[in-house]
Amino acid sequence: MSATMSLFGCAQMAENNNDELFEQSGNTINVTDRNDLYNDDGVRNGNDSRMTNFGYVRHQKSPVPGDTNNYANMPTLNRERVADLISKLCTQLPNVNDVATLVTDDEVLIAYDTDTKNRFETADQVKKTALSVVPRYYHVYVADNPRMIQEIERYGRLDANSRNIDQIIDTTIKEMLKYPQGRKLSDGENANGEMINEMNDRIDRDFNDGSPKRTIPKQTMTR
Repeated sequence: MSATMSLFGCAQMAENNNDELFEQSGNTINVTDRNDLYNDDGVRNGNDSRMTNFGYVRHQKSPVPGDTNNYANMPTLNRERVADLISKLCTQLPNVNDVATLVTDDEVLIAYDTDTKNRFETADQVKKTALSVVPRYYHVYVADNPRMIQEIERYGRLDANSRNIDQIIDTTIKEMLKYPQGRKLSDGENANGEMINEMNDRIDRDFNDGSPKRTIPKQTMTR
């Protein structure tokens, strides 16, 4: 009898310990195959200080009926770190020597110094580098004019609540659009990642696919 109780107690303790691995988050739970439960310190690549382990998280709906979403602990985009990463990656591109990046709530502005002989191709590389980092709804604008680095730097201390910030940013974007922006991203998107009919209406500019401005022929009515 005592042996049976002992086994039951061990099983109960193991179950309790296992429950601690289920971290509740809103109406989902992180199950036990979350990567950091197995590897708190990460796997280092020899003498390299970088972590090489993959990131993996699995979520399941909470078994408790009526649980509501809780976004209090949702991760947010650290715009300063994203801007830092974009600038670092862009300086690894050929012929790109100096890069300044501003990340807002839905736009990336990049000014850079380059000695490239193909401004269009370099602009395309810089833009796509930024797009590989930010969420897909972001729009990216570039300018290969080092004088605009100071222009972007002025906005570094501002935020989305700053007075007239939309008009200020739009004025800078209009100036940046005078420089090569690279290829359009798809048949439904222009070079900056704006969808047709989803353009920034505050700027009120034509759909730009990186090609010379197009004209739409007038339709003639037939009876």
